Amino acid sequence: MADPGILVVNAGSSSIKYAAFRQDDAAEPLLLGKGQIEGLGSHPRFVGKNERGVVLGEKHWPAESFNHAQGMRFLIDWLEHNEADIRIVAAGHRVVHGGLLYSGPVRLDARVIEELRQFEPLAPLHQPHNLAAIGALAEAFPDLPQVGCFDTAYHRTQPPQAQIFALPWAMSERGVRRYGFHGLSYEYIARRLPEFVPRARRVVVAHLGNGASMCAMRDGRSVGSSMGFTAVDGLPMGTVPVPSIRACCCISCRHRGWDARRIETLLYKESGLLGVSGISNDMRELLASDEVGAHRAIELFCYSIAKQLGALAAVLGGIDALVFTAGIGEHAAAIREDVCRRAEWLGIRLDAAANRAGGPCITSAASPASAWVIPTDEEKMIAIHTRDLLATA
Repeated sequence: MADPGILVVNAGSSSIKYAAFRQDDAAEPLLLGKGQIEGLGSHPRFVGKNERGVVLGEKHWPAESFNHAQGMRFLIDWLEHNEADIRIVAAGHRVVHGGLLYSGPVRLDARVIEELRQFEPLAPLHQPHNLAAIGALAEAFPDLPQVGCFDTAYHRTQPPQAQIFALPWAMSERGVRRYGFHGLSYEYIARRLPEFVPRARRVVVAHLGNGASMCAMRDGRSVGSSMGFTAVDGLPMGTVPVPSIRACCCISCRHRGWDARRIETLLYKESGLLGVSGISNDMRELLASDEVGAHRAIELFCYSIAKQLGALAAVLGGIDALVFTAGIGEHAAAIREDVCRRAEWLGIRLDAAANRAGGPCITSAASPASAWVIPTDEEKMIAIHTRDLLATA
C-alpha cells in the first residue's frame, strides 16, 4: 500500500515551487524531492529533482495551454508516478500574511480564503498568488485537504509595544501594526537551536536572502523583528529599499505626479541591492564585481544588518548567539565576516577559518557570544504543520 505524502507549495505569479515529503507520524517528514514549474503565462517549464538534487524529470508546454490548475494536477500526478509508493494525502501552502486573524496553521476552506484576500494589498507580490494556487489545487482535487501556514504567525508572540505603530489606537485595532515576516524560517531555526546552542536564551537570527529580515528571539519566541506593517521594511533586499525611501515616494507623488502603481514598482522591483548597485539584485554577482556600485550596495547591506542587530540586541538586553541563515546568510562568508566584525562590541569574536568553512560555529571558543550558520527549511516546517494539524482534525 502506498505511503501518505505531503505536497508543500510556494506559489508566485509565474511559478509553482514545490517540495514533497513522506509523512511520518513518529519523526519529521522525510524529504523526497523538490522542483518547480516556472514560466507560467509565457513558456512553462517543469524541473523535478530528488532529495539529493538529481534531476528526475523535465517538461515543457505551449504557453497558451497551461495554467496554475493544470500545473497542480500535473505535479501530483508526476509525484505519484515518480516517487515509489507515495500517495499525496494533503497539501501545505506558504501564505505570507495571516493578519490578526491567524496565529498558527489553519485548514483552508472557502471562508478562510475569502478572509485572507483582505491582506492582498499588504503583500501584493505574494498573497494573491499564494491564494491563486490554493484555489487551483481545490479545483483540480476538491477532496484534498489543504493547510495554510503563515509567515506572520510566528511573530504574534511579540509584546504589544513591538507591534503598535505611533498612530491613533483605532488604526492599530483595524490592523495597522507591525507584523513581521519570514516566520516559517524563524520557527524552523528556533526548533533547531537547542541542537547547537542549548543554553542560549537571547538570540538574533538574520534571514539573509533576496528577501531579508532579522528577528530577536527570547527562549525561542519572537520578541522583535526588523520587518513591520508590510515586507517593505527593515533591511535592504534584492529589489526592496530601506524604509526611509517612503518619504521620497510621498514627495514623488506630490511633485512628480507618480501614481500608486509607479510607486509600487519602485518599492518592490527597482530598489534595494539592484537600485543601489545599478548592477544586480544577486549578492553573488555583487561580491564578484569590482564596480563602485556593487561595493556601495554591499556596504549598505552590512551596515543595515549591523544597525538592526544593535536595535534587536537592545530589545533582548544583550545576545547569547547570532545566527545566519537563508541564501546569503548560509553561503556568503564575506558578508558574515563583515557583520561579525561590526558586532565585536556585542562579544562576537570571529573565527575566520571556521567562517570560510561555513561553520556551523564561526566564533572562537573564547567568544562571549557565539555566531552560527544554520540552514533553514521552510518547506519542512510547512510539512510538519500540515501533518500535525490534520492529525488533530
